[in-house]
Amino acid sequence: MAMTIAGQAGWIAAFPALLYVMVVFTSPAWVVIFAPIILYSLYRMVNQAGYFPWAFRMRRILRQYPWRVLQDVPRSLSQHPEATDKGAWLEFRNPAAPEQKVPLVFVRRQRAHWWLKRIGHARTKPDLKSQIEPLWFAGDPRFLGVIAAPGRAGKEPRRLHVLFQRPVFDSRRAPESWEADSADIERARRAGALYLDDAVQPFGPGDEGT
Repeated sequence: MAMTIAGQAGWIAAFPALLYVMVVFTSPAWVVIFAPIILYSLYRMVNQAGYFPWAFRMRRILRQYPWRVLQDVPRSLSQHPEATDKGAWLEFRNPAAPEQKVPLVFVRRQRAHWWLKRIGHARTKPDLKSQIEPLWFAGDPRFLGVIAAPGRAGKEPRRLHVLFQRPVFDSRRAPESWEADSADIERARRAGALYLDDAVQPFGPGDEGT
């Protein structure tokens, strides 16, 4: 995580540094060479600046939930029949009811291209799909979580990405309870979920059958 954040900070620092070098130390003839590099660094600076809030959300999630290594997680680029959002998804078991499947949709598509390419479709090469098998997951699919691809020898996670149910960060969307109890909701809140306390009615003893 620290190396990832350092890498993002490097791109933010690159744009003003390259601009300063071009203006102060280079002749007008070199502007043609430096201009594309500076424009690309500007793009990366703007793009990477939006990464930091999600990096801190990752940290909060990983403090609350341990990593799990999952095999054969269902996935698709087409809309999940039980998801309200359109887009690619991964499907996890409900911690409170293992027979129930909970889809996590790629609501936030920024920096998701790598993942979408490997989720793929029928014509995607198997060796590309195998890069996210097994899947690392830390979180509660009823609320939010972090997914990761296996690193070298499968011993460490890489390509971390936050997935979440939209109501967690959008007060305009009514969340589903997914049979969560008050402890589940409080844990998700500590992990960064924003709109759960009043909107989700937790299950209590004897509520499961109602």
